[in-house]
Amino acid sequence: MPIPRLRIDDTVLLVIDVQERLMPTIVDRDRVCLNCELLIRMSNELRIPTLVTEQYVKGLGRTVDSVAAAMTDPAARIEKTRFSAAIDMVVDLLHRWRRSTVLLCGVETHVCVLQTALDLQSLGRQCFVCTDAISSGQRDQIGPALQRMQSAGVVLTGVVSAMYELLQDATHPSFRSCLELAKAVRW
Repeated sequence: MPIPRLRIDDTVLLVIDVQERLMPTIVDRDRVCLNCELLIRMSNELRIPTLVTEQYVKGLGRTVDSVAAAMTDPAARIEKTRFSAAIDMVVDLLHRWRRSTVLLCGVETHVCVLQTALDLQSLGRQCFVCTDAISSGQRDQIGPALQRMQSAGVVLTGVVSAMYELLQDATHPSFRSCLELAKAVRW
């Protein structure tokens, strides 16, 4: 049985619902925002396609400024009303880009992140979730959601671990740039 691995040429970063009116209710929101920003900047550096979803914008607002500022393509923002981000537009882009691996971050772990991961896994995509770049409004909801994802074949990882796995080698041309990004947001 092959072991799931992150590879630059097969990965898409999907940032889920890091929005203005939602983030004030989120546990460890500063850590989540910083790590989502790091993932976007790393993906920009490695030329990994990035998609950012926004749930019910009318009620929850747009993506928080710090995360939106890291994006190089404003067209990568996708509005949705479904809790799962595995909507037609996202699935079509994954197919068009020929990417089978999705690196997930954002909120809320027990709602949109969970449903997205389960749906994408069901569609034959391999999901990786950065556990230090996700959270919920209720801390006690996070653990069961992570357990459910893991039992469905989702790989749990951390932001820095994912970065090193994507780079694979200290001789990678983007190694120094990514290392500086990681140092800038260390806790």
